[in-house]
Amino acid sequence: MRVFITAGEASGDKLGTALMAGLKELVPDITFRGVGGEGMMAEGLDSLFPMDDIAVMGIVEILKEYRFLKSRIRETAEAIIAEKPDVLITIDAPEFSLRVSRMVKAVSDIRVVHYVAPTVWAWRPKRAQKMAAHVDQVLALLPFEPPYMEQAGMQCDFVGHPVVTDPLATDEQATRFRSDHGLVGPFAVVLPGSRRSEVGRLMPTFKIVAEELARTHPDLKLVIPAAKHLVETIEEEVKTWPNRPVVIDPRKDEDGTAKRAAFKAADVALAASGTVSLELAAAGTPMVIAYDMGWLSRQIIGRMLLVDTVTLVNLVSESRVVPEFINKDCEPLPIARAIEDVLNNPEAQTEAMALTMQRLGQGGDHPGLRAARAVLARLPTGNTQH
Repeated sequence: MRVFITAGEASGDKLGTALMAGLKELVPDITFRGVGGEGMMAEGLDSLFPMDDIAVMGIVEILKEYRFLKSRIRETAEAIIAEKPDVLITIDAPEFSLRVSRMVKAVSDIRVVHYVAPTVWAWRPKRAQKMAAHVDQVLALLPFEPPYMEQAGMQCDFVGHPVVTDPLATDEQATRFRSDHGLVGPFAVVLPGSRRSEVGRLMPTFKIVAEELARTHPDLKLVIPAAKHLVETIEEEVKTWPNRPVVIDPRKDEDGTAKRAAFKAADVALAASGTVSLELAAAGTPMVIAYDMGWLSRQIIGRMLLVDTVTLVNLVSESRVVPEFINKDCEPLPIARAIEDVLNNPEAQTEAMALTMQRLGQGGDHPGLRAARAVLARLPTGNTQH
């Protein structure tokens, strides 16, 4: 069996690595060509070019690198058409993946599987219809996504979320983290995001939250796991915060042990909106979610939003127990009050977090193996035995 598989960023490489391992387990006689990172190449991928070549996919970056990226898209599509693989699997990175699949489908009947459904349930639902013209099957990370894809005319399988396979800290590691940092009382883990723009917008608000909490809960400490490229920025920023927060430097925590221990040990989390809410749920850490966008994005996305919550724990558990403060509601005093409420009643989120993990596939087969089975089961030859 010949598989052409592409990924455009680290998270996609992680998904691709697990999927390739699953396919190899089910179909020993298999070869992989495509585009991927170190993990996928370690599983046997013959990569056309370095994955970093297509990792610059923000709007501004696309404009700057448009000619180069367009040449990589064409090069990839031409390689697929020439190779005629049994299946093309594109992973996330829609700006690259969907352009490649469109070119391939224009001149061939090669089966196309796209891994990670677009968030059409949240905004821009017409993206599903556009995808359906050149995608046969979607592998979804969230259990409520298949109906949206199927309604647009694509096959769709929920295969589980990779968060359920991520390592978790032990009680011993959590206790050691507290001891190492002198955290004898309650503490909150603060997660302002990993993009410089979002950190720049959220940190001033989070500082006022910290000042309010220092007034009402002087014994509450703060811990901030920083993204590698933002450590120095965050360390400089928190010099003026009360109770001088502990900043976890990932350059000294390369395997993420300290960050996982902080999640496990924390009494509450204040986090930017995103998949980090699922990481917190996996660790059993109750949370408050806050996020703000630039003015223009607020206007555009605010008018297009189709859901009443953007927190994945709320959506997957079909509850609204995680407080969230988005855009105009991202105000420090209500956020501080919500954190106090969670500190006083952390059990309010326990059931929803556990249900979220269960629905995402915790305790079942590895999502990579489930994804491999879904790909094989829907091939025209019908590999239903896997």
